Amino acid sequence: MSARSSKISPVSKITSAETRVAAYDWQALAGELDSYGCAVLPKLLSAPECRAIAALYSDESHFRSHVIMARHGFGKGEYRYFKYPLPDLLGGLRTALYPQLAGVTNAWNGRMGVDDHYPDDHASFLKRCHDAGQTRPTPLLLQYVPGDFNCLHQDLYGDLAFPIQVAILLSEPGKDFTGGEFVLTEQRPRMQSRAEVVPLRQGDAVAFAVHNRPVQGSKGNYRVNLRHGVSASAPACGIPSGSSSTTRPRGTGT
Repeated sequence: MSARSSKISPVSKITSAETRVAAYDWQALAGELDSYGCAVLPKLLSAPECRAIAALYSDESHFRSHVIMARHGFGKGEYRYFKYPLPDLLGGLRTALYPQLAGVTNAWNGRMGVDDHYPDDHASFLKRCHDAGQTRPTPLLLQYVPGDFNCLHQDLYGDLAFPIQVAILLSEPGKDFTGGEFVLTEQRPRMQSRAEVVPLRQGDAVAFAVHNRPVQGSKGNYRVNLRHGVSASAPACGIPSGSSSTTRPRGTGT
């Protein structure tokens, strides 16, 4: 199945993170998150911005740790966690995306009977994380080469984890690589799992549920369990696959 993307004009020419995030139809995006567990933000980054962020990967001074996925059974590939200070663009996008997504997560918690309310602004959520001892930043940069993949998983670290993540594709499908699709699976009670394949272009972002989300049934809301991953990549025209970046408005760090 293919995820539906909102009919929203690209905003990559707008430089302000707050302005470009506000330009999307968030009522439509919230509806897609409710319906499918994910929503696409077309052209959140421009092609030059994607290349600039991808180029950071080789400079270890930007990162606090390096993870080889095969060593941990996560799949094949690698990623680096950014350290403070975050690149201005990523830090700005994380702050701008948070309040839009907090409204969705608070509505979800109400429907699932979860007694937890996320603050309206990112700074307040970060303070909550820091007060709980979760102080390390979690935005990361992933790198895949041909044959690499990411196993289905949930990113839940520490006691506080924001329910929605945002991933941004930095390479150009069909030019830099083939395959490598973002995949979301949903396990429904007493039913077979549902898969959602999310088609992305360079600079597109996908917001997706990390763990649980509510679904309206005939007898009210019920909770479904989600996992996400990336299918195996392959080269296009002999060019190795590139990198993708995830910005995480969530609480395992800042």
